[in-house]
Amino acid sequence: MSTIFSHGKLLLTSEYVVLDGALALAVPTKWGQEFFVDEYPDGKSFVTWTALHQGKPWLKILIDYDREEVLSTNIPESATFILKVLKEIKSVSKICLQSDTSYYITTDLQFPADYGLGSSSTLMNNLAQWAAIDAFDLNEKCLGGSGYDIAVAQAKSSILYQNQPQRNVQKVLFDPSFKDDLVFIHLNEKQNSREGIQLYRSKEKSPELIEEFSLITQQVLQCKTLIEFSDLMNLHEKKLGNFLGIETVKEKYFENGPSFVKSLGAWGGDFIMTSKFSGFEDYFREKGFSTIYSYNKLIY
Repeated sequence: MSTIFSHGKLLLTSEYVVLDGALALAVPTKWGQEFFVDEYPDGKSFVTWTALHQGKPWLKILIDYDREEVLSTNIPESATFILKVLKEIKSVSKICLQSDTSYYITTDLQFPADYGLGSSSTLMNNLAQWAAIDAFDLNEKCLGGSGYDIAVAQAKSSILYQNQPQRNVQKVLFDPSFKDDLVFIHLNEKQNSREGIQLYRSKEKSPELIEEFSLITQQVLQCKTLIEFSDLMNLHEKKLGNFLGIETVKEKYFENGPSFVKSLGAWGGDFIMTSKFSGFEDYFREKGFSTIYSYNKLIY
């Protein structure tokens, strides 16, 4: 049996504008997705796919990859997507799905699917490693996006990421002295990133806007104190909120909070980052947000 693992991700800077070439800082999470595969030369050309969420089965699919059809499943919509991905792999891989070998594939997502930590990107990276194909190409053809999440899964470290004028991935050490003061809080819902991207795409961008966020990213990587970091997070939220024409997550939920509140990824859901203050756990729980993680608990 072959085993592959990819880390999840959090995007700390340049959400949305990373699509147009802004420099972004992203970090890997300790949780990710495991991928197990067994091969049997039985002449049937079947893929038996079992997907687990934190060790518990949720999706079962039987696919005939030679005829490119789903034979059975408990969730048709998810099976259709998996078939689409396997067809793409079949068209480009030189080693997988090319004969009458059957495959027994099991995936195990280690975090809740609504956390927004990269359930799709970790799957794309695992499949690409298995099939010995380009994960960025597979992700682009099947999902789209900037590709930073694939870069994090491959790098297994914090990265600076830029996708224009060409893709550039730089491993960096992001280990701030104030990391024990940072916490991550889940907003109890999975944000639809495609809706946020659609809003962003509808706005007219300028080279100056992209450069502003690239500069913030560079400053975040270099800052030495929590005060500096907090000021940069507030500046980032204000600039992006003004550009998108929507209120920040702090304005929406935590206007009276004493610390910065930074959206991570698509605005309106998933995780936020903030810093500790006296009674911070009670403050967020009273507002209905009880899923709180320390930096060392979540970040790899």
